[in-house]
Amino acid sequence: MKILLLNQCFYPDVMATAQQLTDLAVGLTAEGHSVTVIASDRGYDDPTRRFPRRETWKGIQIIRISSATLGKQARWRRAANFASFLVNCALRLLMSPRFDVVVALTSPPLISFLGALFVRLKGGKFFFWVMDLNPDEAIAAGWLKPDSRSARILARLLRYSLLHAQAIIALDHFMKDRIVAKEVPQELVTVLSPWAHNDAVSFDQKGREEFRRQHKLEESFVVMYAGNHSPCHPLDTLVEAARRLSDREGIVFCFVGGGSEQRKVVEFAALHNLKNIRCLPYQPFDKLAASLSAADLHVVVMGNEFVGIVHPSKLYNILTIGSPFLYIGPEESPIAEIAAQVASNGKTRASAYAARHGDVENVVKDILEAVEQRPNRELGQLPEIAIPFSKQTLLPRMIALFESRIALENQVSNKSETASYISAAR
Repeated sequence: MKILLLNQCFYPDVMATAQQLTDLAVGLTAEGHSVTVIASDRGYDDPTRRFPRRETWKGIQIIRISSATLGKQARWRRAANFASFLVNCALRLLMSPRFDVVVALTSPPLISFLGALFVRLKGGKFFFWVMDLNPDEAIAAGWLKPDSRSARILARLLRYSLLHAQAIIALDHFMKDRIVAKEVPQELVTVLSPWAHNDAVSFDQKGREEFRRQHKLEESFVVMYAGNHSPCHPLDTLVEAARRLSDREGIVFCFVGGGSEQRKVVEFAALHNLKNIRCLPYQPFDKLAASLSAADLHVVVMGNEFVGIVHPSKLYNILTIGSPFLYIGPEESPIAEIAAQVASNGKTRASAYAARHGDVENVVKDILEAVEQRPNRELGQLPEIAIPFSKQTLLPRMIALFESRIALENQVSNKSETASYISAAR
């Protein structure tokens, strides 16, 4: 099949959606499909990083398009960046041939609408891989009023994408419920969580030591938040815990990644003169195992209002590393469910702690407990719960979903054509 993938982020970008989509593209190509990707020619978190406008990589045809680079300091700037990418993407699609399958993700918001419309105009089948839901996310973050004209228009565009999809991939059952609540047939929605990159990411003792030595963390207990610093994952409780533990020698909080909220972490540390907070940029993918292995306790955060809207995919690589983790977020969420499974499974050597937003006292207590447990913990033991989230398990299921839906549609079409032929012959 000829397959088109649409998303702002793709190889060699290191954003989570880029990594997931790159895996899918490589997997589809390995199965003999012809894959084309339309993505941005700039890094998502670092727009000064430029990529070739056209490239063939591992048999994948990559077309990269330009967009405005006004920064992310203000919402209007982000909106202008997204809008310019969408306009250029629409123009590129107008000049593109028909594809058998079009798969759209959600970066920038509502690129899925372009994918659905492209299929409607030129043919093929549309699949919607929902990494986050907008305008739901913008409303939950307070960027849009629920009853505003903009919110209503964006909601209609989202619903168009959902109703014109051959299949919708949701990341968890909370997200599926939210999609079905938009009057989308339940049978259209399949739940497939993000996968761990366990073919490239596993506990790396040598990399751990090198990363800790490079950043002068050799003797420290490292609490790490790694990934996108987004308003969807509020860090207030964690940084306040860092402030309370600032006089506790040997505990360092590492914030690795990027996003609009990382600047707030830097400002908080400066305001309170905190020496126990380090902020580092996104790490190259080939250094991901080393950086994740360097932590003694990972932190996964989900905002109270964002359950069913976003899904912190960082957890699955953390599980693969075998590191203990602290979850800060609402009691009911996909991350809370996994944390409960890890905590209740006596067979696993991994540990999971959980606290609510604002409960700084419990976060501090959990961190100190993890510090005490470190001498008794053997790092790098893959917990059994990580296996169902491996790339080897989930990627073939996604490819099979595409292939089976197309095969079923072709069977229905062939039967219809045969029936029409017989009727005409009579």
